[in-house]
Amino acid sequence: MKDTPGWASPGSAPSDGQEPGASGPAGATDRPGPAEPADQSGSAPQDTPDPQGPGSQWSKQQPPPGQWSAPADPAGSDRITPPPPPPSAGWGTQPPPGPGGYQAYGTPGYPAWGGGWGGPPPAAKPGVIPLRPLGVGEILDGAVSTMRTYWRTVLGISLTVAVVTEVLVILLQGLVLNDTSTAALNDPSATAGELTRAMGEVMLSSGAVSLITLIATVAATALLTTVTSRAVLGRTVTTGEAWRDARPQVVKLFGLILLLPLIAVAIVFVGTLPGILVAVFGNADGGVALAVLGGLAAGVVALWLMIRFSLASPALMLEKQGVVKSMSRSAKLVRGSWWRVLGIQLLAGIIANIISAIVVVPFTFLAAALGSEGVVGFLNGEGNNLGWTFLIISGIGSVIGSMITFPINAGVTVLLYIDQRIRREALDLELARAAGVQGYGADAGSGG
Repeated sequence: MKDTPGWASPGSAPSDGQEPGASGPAGATDRPGPAEPADQSGSAPQDTPDPQGPGSQWSKQQPPPGQWSAPADPAGSDRITPPPPPPSAGWGTQPPPGPGGYQAYGTPGYPAWGGGWGGPPPAAKPGVIPLRPLGVGEILDGAVSTMRTYWRTVLGISLTVAVVTEVLVILLQGLVLNDTSTAALNDPSATAGELTRAMGEVMLSSGAVSLITLIATVAATALLTTVTSRAVLGRTVTTGEAWRDARPQVVKLFGLILLLPLIAVAIVFVGTLPGILVAVFGNADGGVALAVLGGLAAGVVALWLMIRFSLASPALMLEKQGVVKSMSRSAKLVRGSWWRVLGIQLLAGIIANIISAIVVVPFTFLAAALGSEGVVGFLNGEGNNLGWTFLIISGIGSVIGSMITFPINAGVTVLLYIDQRIRREALDLELARAAGVQGYGADAGSGG
C-alpha cells in the first residue's frame, strides 16, 4: 500500500456502493399477493380491520415478515412506522429515536450535514488533519502540528538547509561582495556612470544571494513536502527517506521555482516596455506615467498567474509530474478558489514573516551594536564594510528564522494542495484507505 495514495492518479472518486439505509432485496416475487391467503392451514381469517381502509390493497413489494417490524406507538395509533436505519461507520454514537420511533433528520441514519444535531459528523484523523475539506485554521494548525509532532525530522531538515545557506551567504558577502559601494546611490552629485556602476554591484550582490536562497528553498520544499504528506497519514519519515523520495524530482522542482519568477518578471517587463519606449524616444513625463500604469496592470496579471501556479510545487513532488504538467494541475485545482488560495497563502506568509522578524530583528540590532559602526551608524547607513561580527551574528538570527519559515510555508502549501484535491477529487477516500481507516467513506463522500 502506498504511503501517498492517489498522488499519481488524480481524479479518483468514491466507489459506488449500496445506497445508505437499504435493507433486504427489493422487488421479491415469491411473496403472496393480495388474492393469495397468507395462512395455508385452512383456518378462517380473523375479522381484523384493514389498516389502510376499505378498498385498499397491499403492495406486492412489501418486505418479508422477517425483515420488517413495526415499533410500538406510545400514542396508541395504529400507524406503521419504519424502524430507523442502522448508523453508518464513522458517524459517531447514534442518538436515541424520538417519539414513535422516528429518527430526526440529520442524525446518523440520515446523513445530512448541518441537520438537527448541529454540524458535520467527526471525520477520521489518522494524522495532522481530519480527512475532509479543511478550514483556514485547520490548514495552519496542520502545518504547526507537523512541526510539533515530527520536530526531529522537520527541524533537522530546516536547520541543515538554513545553516548551509547562511554559511554560503556569509562567505559570499564577507569575501566577495563586501566591497560593494552604495554611496553613489545616496549622493545627489553622482554621475550617471557612478550610479550605473553602483546599481550593477547591488544587483549582482542581490542576485547572488537570491540564487543561494532559491536553491535552499527548493531543497527545503522538496524534503518538507514528503514529510508533510506522510504526516497526513500519521506516518513518520526520516530525513534519508525523505531525500530518497524527493531526489528524482529535485531538478524539476528547481526549474519550476526558477521559471515562475522569470514569468512574473517577463510579464512586468512587457507591461512597462511601452512606457519606457515613449520616455526614451518622446515625452519623458508621459512615458514614466505610462510605464507606471503598465507596470501596475502587469503586476496584477503576474500575481493572478502566481496564485494559479502556487500549488504546482506539491503537484510536481507528490504526483511525480513534469514542470508544465504540474503547472496545469495547479491551475485546475485553483480554478474557482483563487481568492481563497490567495488569502490562505498571504495569511501564512504574514504569520511566518512576523515570527521570523521577532527572532531576526534582535539579532540584527545585537550585531550592529557589536559592529564597528554601532546601531546609530547602521541605521544611518554609514559604512559599507559590515564586518565578520555583524555577518555571523545576523546570520545566526537568519538561521533561526528560516527554521520557522521553511516548515510553515511548505506545510501550508502542501495541506492547501491536499485540501483542494479533497474538495474536487475525493482524495480523502484514498488517504483513508492508505492510513488503514476501516469503513471510511461507506456512506459519506467529500464536500465542496
